[in-house]
Amino acid sequence: MVAKRRGPRRGGKPPLVWLDEPSTALWDEDLADVTKALLGSAVLCFAEKGFQATTTRDITGKVGLTPGALYVHFSTKEEVLFEIVRSGHRRALEALRAALPTGGDPEGHLRRVVAVFVEWHAEHHTTARVCQYELTPLSAEHYEEILGLRAQFNTIFRDAVSGVVDGATADPDDVSRLARSILSLGVDLVRWYRLGGTDTPASLGAFYADLAVHMTAAVRGRRPTSA
Repeated sequence: MVAKRRGPRRGGKPPLVWLDEPSTALWDEDLADVTKALLGSAVLCFAEKGFQATTTRDITGKVGLTPGALYVHFSTKEEVLFEIVRSGHRRALEALRAALPTGGDPEGHLRRVVAVFVEWHAEHHTTARVCQYELTPLSAEHYEEILGLRAQFNTIFRDAVSGVVDGATADPDDVSRLARSILSLGVDLVRWYRLGGTDTPASLGAFYADLAVHMTAAVRGRRPTSA
């Protein structure tokens, strides 16, 4: 684990970093308070300016620390990004798996998967935007780990789609394309969504769930082109 774990507190808690989302629930519980504050600050900085344009002074300044304080908790700025991206992907997967129904009809299963995925990304839209659109600066080793997490999302969505369109007979390429399309819709909303608008995370999740079921109509009954 690259981030500094909880240790003795000195000088009290760092200043809070305000996000319009419950970002504090994203970080591992055993991280030190200062480490969590730095992660929250980095989310804001990376979302606003991008990874490359963000300086260590930008990150530490929001929590009242000097630039060198970052390196007490992280070896590099890239490790800060990695901790954010890994934590975001892990929390989203946990939320998705916790909500997966056991049994039930295939359409209901797909609706639940899509609704939870969309709601999570709406609720955590700022952090999710960093998780989805700031992957290039990651080291090769860190990027490979994130790809492994992202593959788990693909499997969950592909299985859900396959259950609706009869994966045993449908064109497997169509199933994969549809699963990726539905996933992409849920991811893309982090670029424009803001809390406090007309769409709540729950209403958006329900709308996207209906849309996903309707999208399966384009694939149902189709056979592989090579058949």
